[in-house]
Amino acid sequence: MLSVISYWKVILKTAKGKLDVGDPAAWWETALSDLAAAAIPLRPLHVAEIRGLPAFRNDPFDRALIARATAEGLVLVTTDQTMARYASNRMRVVR
Repeated sequence: MLSVISYWKVILKTAKGKLDVGDPAAWWETALSDLAAAAIPLRPLHVAEIRGLPAFRNDPFDRALIARATAEGLVLVTTDQTMARYASNRMRVVR
């Protein structure tokens, strides 16, 4: 599963010239296909979970990814050590 939050972040970084993935829409479709993944939308439950997160991380996209994984009891895969601090009995972080 891939969060649409990641796609949103890629689009914004591409628009600012901070990331080059070519066409972001093609990148997203390829990522879903290559990983045989489904897209996970952002839901009100995920947004509500953000409120209770400690302020280890200020990036709103990262916080939304953490909140979504926490709300749904999912594993979050990241290379970011700061995001790993959010691991709990409701969400596991794999680095």
